[in-house]
Amino acid sequence: MTPARFNPIHAKRIQPLIEGDGLHFVFQPIVGLKAGDVYAYEALVRGPANTAFATPDALLYAARQAGMTELFEQRCCELAIEAFARQRLSGKLFLNVSAPTLQRIAVGAGGHVLQLAREVGVAPERLVFELTEHERVEDIAALEAAVATLRAEGPQLAIDDFGDGRSSLRLWSQLNPEVVKIDRYFVHEVHRDSRKLEVLRTVMGLAKAFGTPLVVEGVETAEELAVVRDLGCRFAQGFFLARPQAEPPRVLSEAVMAVLRSSKLAVLPSAPQHADPLLTVDALRIAAPTVTASQTCQGVLRLFSAHPALHAVAVLEGETPIGLIHRQMFVDQLARPFHSDLFGRRSCTLFMNAEPLRVDRASTIDSLVSVLMGENQGYLSEGFILTDGGRYAGLATGDGLVRAVTERRIEAARLANPLTCLPGNLPITAHIRRLLDARADFAAAYFDLNNFKPYNDRYGYWRGDEMIKLAASAISAQCDKTCDFLGHVGGDDFVVLFQSADWAARCRAVISSFGEKAPSLYDDAERAQGGLDAEDRRGFKAFFPITSLSVGVVVIPRDCQRDPEAIASAAAAAKKVAKGRPDYFHVLPAEVCCAEAA
Repeated sequence: MTPARFNPIHAKRIQPLIEGDGLHFVFQPIVGLKAGDVYAYEALVRGPANTAFATPDALLYAARQAGMTELFEQRCCELAIEAFARQRLSGKLFLNVSAPTLQRIAVGAGGHVLQLAREVGVAPERLVFELTEHERVEDIAALEAAVATLRAEGPQLAIDDFGDGRSSLRLWSQLNPEVVKIDRYFVHEVHRDSRKLEVLRTVMGLAKAFGTPLVVEGVETAEELAVVRDLGCRFAQGFFLARPQAEPPRVLSEAVMAVLRSSKLAVLPSAPQHADPLLTVDALRIAAPTVTASQTCQGVLRLFSAHPALHAVAVLEGETPIGLIHRQMFVDQLARPFHSDLFGRRSCTLFMNAEPLRVDRASTIDSLVSVLMGENQGYLSEGFILTDGGRYAGLATGDGLVRAVTERRIEAARLANPLTCLPGNLPITAHIRRLLDARADFAAAYFDLNNFKPYNDRYGYWRGDEMIKLAASAISAQCDKTCDFLGHVGGDDFVVLFQSADWAARCRAVISSFGEKAPSLYDDAERAQGGLDAEDRRGFKAFFPITSLSVGVVVIPRDCQRDPEAIASAAAAAKKVAKGRPDYFHVLPAEVCCAEAA
């Protein structure tokens, strides 16, 4: 985007603020989740209260209209550093800048920023320039050079709002930032949205591959923080942790620390699965022109000029791909002094990657998940070659692969019972595994309806479904949604993995609540007589009391060595005992369950 020209009319509105004392700053902590401390503060500008320039958006708009964005942002950096130093805040200081301002600071026009930091006692190593509006970056090579210059002086780089800009993945790959912030959209109600959860997991996989710490922005509730904590995110920021303040907190609140210290795992959302397991990478294929080893560098440059959207070109020998030329790398090389004259007439193979990622077009998307999480991440920006029996078939991009894998992981998270929309067997097993791996104390409760088959035979599947949904509702009402996991095994069987300490009282409350409501689903005559007459399993007439709930529980200590399947089987065995007890409740002692593993 071309910078706006200086506009004296608009400048009259913003210049007094830049040159005077109308700007002030608030600071929002960035929290280290493992240690439970303040890792850094982000400086956020504010204008004069109760004016048209009170908000940062209004200030930035005015600066942009005046053609003074770089000057405004540089001044904000200087004032923020001074305010940070006056308060003697610890940790790092995150400063929001656009790419042009970052380049201005790096090349010397804004060198005063780093000198000022030293003068007020803030070491440049404590500064983190947070790149904003990165979808507008047009000259990445120039930005790379600026970042390298700044790093040599001590400051670090962060990329803001990953997931909200078209160029974020490329910038991440090329700029190698010390920190990446993931857009707040993906954490909002993540404890209820399986799609957002899977996006977070995928981005965390990229962060691990790149070796880049993540800051999850927009954490506004204890439930969101618990999920982010359990996923293993390193840093977080948001209103629940601390709001931006002129004098920010130096330690975290008790409410925040309670979540970070809690041994209870968050209950993660899940949904039904619809992903096609046979979808192949051919769905990512881009038809693209090719070149041979005899093509000159000038010829390849003309090819890229003729195809502005082409991210790379394959080099073929016959029908076999022998290399890949990455557009950005190639253009950057020829743009260097004298390179066009030196190499323009020479073979394009001088600048090709002779070992690109090659994938057969028949390979499934799922088969590339391990590649996505591997150590070599060059293909994320370069893309890769699709082949058909070793012959060239087309190109694919890293962005396309990430998008496809993310979509499939989102769909794979949808494993729920179609009647109750509760998680099914796989999510239940996965949650038991999470609890065991975290060495958490929990109680596995297995709920089952008594006398359900005669009821279902008499009234039909529709009213049978209503009875099952009533059971689901009664059980759900007694679960703490933040730490108790409710799953629907199938039919009239349910499992709850309780982390609530009062699990026994909750189980008894479920039995009581269901017992009060179940009679309403019977016809008047059968409700009056307390049940119905029907054939038993041997074909003899028998009386079946009104449907009730039984629950068997197995208590699992943190040192239990059983696997998820054994724990589920033990809970089912406890349920069988409960069905024969007058109170429909039975607890299998922990020592009995875990002793069986010996």
